[in-house]
Amino acid sequence: MSDIVFLSTADWDNPFWTNKQYVAIELAKRGHRVIYIESLGLRRPTLSNRDISRIGRRLKRGLKAPRLVRENLWVWSPLVLPFQKYSIIRALNRILISIGIGIWSRILCLRPDVIWTYNPMTTQFMDVRGYRHSVYHCVDEVRAQPGMPVAEIEQAERRLMKDVEFCFVTAQSLLDARRQENPNTYYFPNVAEFEHFAKARSDLLPPPLDIGPRTKPRIGFIGAISSYKVDFQLLCKMASMHKDWEIILIGQVGEGDPSTNVSMLSEYENILLIGPRDYKDLPAYLKTFDVAVLPCLINDYTRGMFPMKFFEYLAAGKPVVSTDLHALRSYADIAVIADSHEAFLRGVEDAVDGKVPPIERRIAAAKEQTYEIRTDKMLALIAETSGSAL
Repeated sequence: MSDIVFLSTADWDNPFWTNKQYVAIELAKRGHRVIYIESLGLRRPTLSNRDISRIGRRLKRGLKAPRLVRENLWVWSPLVLPFQKYSIIRALNRILISIGIGIWSRILCLRPDVIWTYNPMTTQFMDVRGYRHSVYHCVDEVRAQPGMPVAEIEQAERRLMKDVEFCFVTAQSLLDARRQENPNTYYFPNVAEFEHFAKARSDLLPPPLDIGPRTKPRIGFIGAISSYKVDFQLLCKMASMHKDWEIILIGQVGEGDPSTNVSMLSEYENILLIGPRDYKDLPAYLKTFDVAVLPCLINDYTRGMFPMKFFEYLAAGKPVVSTDLHALRSYADIAVIADSHEAFLRGVEDAVDGKVPPIERRIAAAKEQTYEIRTDKMLALIAETSGSAL
């Protein structure tokens, strides 16, 4: 079994797990020993309390050894300098990361011969050509996020696409762009932890106590509540037109964009921002939703996004209404993919009235899209294409 350097763009304990944590776990389950490197902070830091607190946490963790979080899986928080825009900073970070990987690999008796990265600037921190296998898992258009060093990311990602052995993407638009740089680019959409979210369909699961009993139709969203991702105007329009609905928003305000201002949402009594909730508790909240929504803005970032919540909602058995995300158009037979605010509102109205695709079809679609199945497919493709298993 290979030992893997896993270069993430998310901290392990982020309240909303993404591809990075789940894929690392799946690789570790299969016997690979994985050193998970937490986010290197591509976005320039701000003076917000959240960024300052995160820097403080990273300073503390950076002085500690990698921590074992699962069998075969260690998490390392390297000490790196912020402001990746500057070449001298990136050069110093390259030295820090290279030395750190070498030291901790020897201490943990690891011999990493595979790199699996989510960071488009990986080549600024290490040479991927020195590994037996290299995978760039492109799950977002990172450069389109607020505060990113766009020019530096574009240049580094072009280099990465030339050097890496495989590129896996989660949206068609990402496939179209990356395949021009590397023919070994393949599409694997985002998936869900099916069994976890299927708990929402159990009569034995008690509802959460902090949002009270459902007395009116409840429309729910779970995810990062950030101004570059969520269409606040759409939510306000829905709240204004349907004061008889309760709109529940679960998630961290300003995740990825500390400048996010939600004051316009707070003006509506029927919009409830209840903050993030533990992953283990999300099925209980989903259970109380009549309709699960994805009110996403359409922009350069979301055009390359496949929301993980889509299959999580379906696994919970909920009808889904989404704005017109390119990645979801092929699922228009099991969800409403709305190309305007008016179509979105009609879709939610129909769902509240019970005009939805059969629940059996929604659940069947989610059951085919799990981390176990997708990881098996990715590893099989690597073995078949390269002639060498991971």
